[in-house]
Parts: sequence; C-alpha cells; structure tokens
Amino acid sequence: MQDHDNAMPPGSVAVVLGTRPEIIKLAHVIRGLGPACRVVHTGQHFDFGLSESFLEVFGIAEPSTFLGVGGMTRVGQIGAAVSALGDLFAEEAPRVVVVQGDTNTTLAGALAANAYEIPLVHVEAGLRSYDRRMPEEHNRVLTDHLADLLCVPTETARANLAREGISHDGVVVTGNTVVEAVLGLMPGPEARHDLLASRGLTAGRYVLSTFHRPENVDDPDRFGLILEQLGELGHRVVLPLHPRSRGMARTFGLESLLEAVEVIEPLGYPEFLGLSAESAYLVSDSGGVQEEASIYKRPVVVVRRSTERPEVLGTFVRLAHVDEITELASGWLADIEAVHDSLADIPTPYGDGHASERILEGIVSMVSGDA
Repeated sequence: MQDHDNAMPPGSVAVVLGTRPEIIKLAHVIRGLGPACRVVHTGQHFDFGLSESFLEVFGIAEPSTFLGVGGMTRVGQIGAAVSALGDLFAEEAPRVVVVQGDTNTTLAGALAANAYEIPLVHVEAGLRSYDRRMPEEHNRVLTDHLADLLCVPTETARANLAREGISHDGVVVTGNTVVEAVLGLMPGPEARHDLLASRGLTAGRYVLSTFHRPENVDDPDRFGLILEQLGELGHRVVLPLHPRSRGMARTFGLESLLEAVEVIEPLGYPEFLGLSAESAYLVSDSGGVQEEASIYKRPVVVVRRSTERPEVLGTFVRLAHVDEITELASGWLADIEAVHDSLADIPTPYGDGHASERILEGIVSMVSGDA
C-alpha cells in the first residue's frame, strides 16, 4: 500500500475508534496514513487489554489519547465521548476526522466533528437493517447524514444512501476493508493445522460460536435458549466468551448450560480467523463474522432479528430466531462438505482487497483541499 503520510502534516487526520471491530476495519487506513494519523480510542470496549492485542496484531502504535468511556450506558458513552472529543478538537483541531461503522464511538466522533466544522469521513457507510430497534441503525444513519466523504462497501449501500437523498460526489464505492484484514491475517494451511491440533479439533467437525449483542446476552430467556440450542447441535461447539457475557450467564444462573459447550477465552484475531476457516459452520450475532464468512467461505447462522448486510443473505448467511438454531443447522450437518463446496466459488460481495487504498485517496484529497 502506498504511504500517504508525506502528503499531509503530522496529526492532521484524527481516527476515532473504540472497539475491536473498528481496529480491524481501520488498521490499514491508519498504517497508510502514517504520522499524519492521530488515533483517539474512546474506550467503548472497556477491556483495553484486548484492544491492545488487536493493535499489536496489526502493527499499530498505541493511541495518542484514551478517553475511558467504557462501562457507561449508551447515552453516557456518547455524551462523554462527544465532550472529550470536543475538548481535544478545541485544543488542536484536525483537518479531517475518520470514523467507521455504527458504534456509539462512531456517532460521537461524527457529532464532535460536526460541532467543530471538521470534514468527516465515514468508513463503511450506507449499511441499513431498516430495524429501528437496533441502536446501531440510528448511529449509522445519523453519521451518514453528517459525513462529507461516505466510503460505501457495495452498490447496495450506495443505493441505500440514494434513497435518503445522499447522492453527492462524496459517496464512493470502495469495497470493505475487512477483505484485506482477513487476507492479511488468515493463518496458512500448516498454521491452521497446528492450531486445530493444539486444541484437539478436527477440521469441519466443530462449530465456532460468538455472542455479544445486548439483545441476546442481556436477556436471560434469549441467552438461555441460545445456550440450550448450542448444546443440542450434535457437534462440538467452541464458544469464545467475552468476560461480560460470561458474567451475564453467571448473573442469570445459566452456568449449567455452558457445560454442554466448550467455553474458551476470547481469541486473538488471526486465531479466530483460523478456527473459523476450518469449522463446519458458525453460529453468531456478529456483523463482522457475516462479512468474514464470505471471504473464508463458511456458512453462518446469524441469531438476530435483522441484518444490515443483505449481500450475504441466502448464500453464506441464514438469519435465525433463537429457537431456530438447531433446525437451520441440522440441514447443513447432513452433508457439510457439499455445503462448503457450494460456497467455495461464490465471490465475496465486499470487493477486491484494495478498499483502504481508495479510502486513503479520498482522505488525502480532503486534506489537500482538492475535494
């Protein structure tokens, strides 16, 4: 990737992030910006140690600023982050602010940039679930309407924006930066073999599962039913469980249901990719997993009411209610090799792995005043 830092003054671009998925999606942009980039971590994922491990994997230096808003309510996180970012921008305003996705951090960065009349770049713009019950839907819609450069991953996302009257020259189809993240960090065949051996796993004979969304893990009935369904899949289920989710299981008295699955600590990103690529299938509520599965070609049961990634529905992804996990997965188990073969030649809808380069070109143009 071309290094753009010589074209821009040091610290002229503020990249605001606060969660591990944002680190994954912005890593190549940050590296491409070089000294021109000032990374601000809001601390939305308050276990900063886990975020640090993700930064190390991508070879990114520690953020210049850590705001520490983790553990607050949504309102508290957004309010505290906007206030702290406002103080930072008042002291030394960047020429451009970059945010990614649909987190509370994303919206806070967008609001602070707007308040100080700083041009805003939204990476992964235009996604829509059309489910107003999702806080993320409000975050992404508001951010899109504040952004000056909207880097959309697909034509579907561009069409979503056009329906809302956002169709100016600042809407650019870049692809999704997740492609280069996965291709760059996926362990090779030998490393994946060793990874499985170290955990006593057989390729294609286990299920990898993740759950973190409040709609699932903060509801004792839903969380309990999910764990029951995982325990009835008939395959070995590996469940990397975040400390917060483990705590909710303990609070709700669901620990006995965890005995039917293999609970492990959260994984580093390359290890998670390696286990995903060798699994039979995945069961998750993660948006990122839906995208990643289209790159390493594995089917996913997504336990959510809706998705903002319709491009993978019906091919790599099946949406499920909490009581449908076993039913949907059982159809795959009959001949999982055939399922894998059927997905192998379906291209990912998220581009050619050069999204960050296109995003960087837009940022450079904004800083230089050409946009």
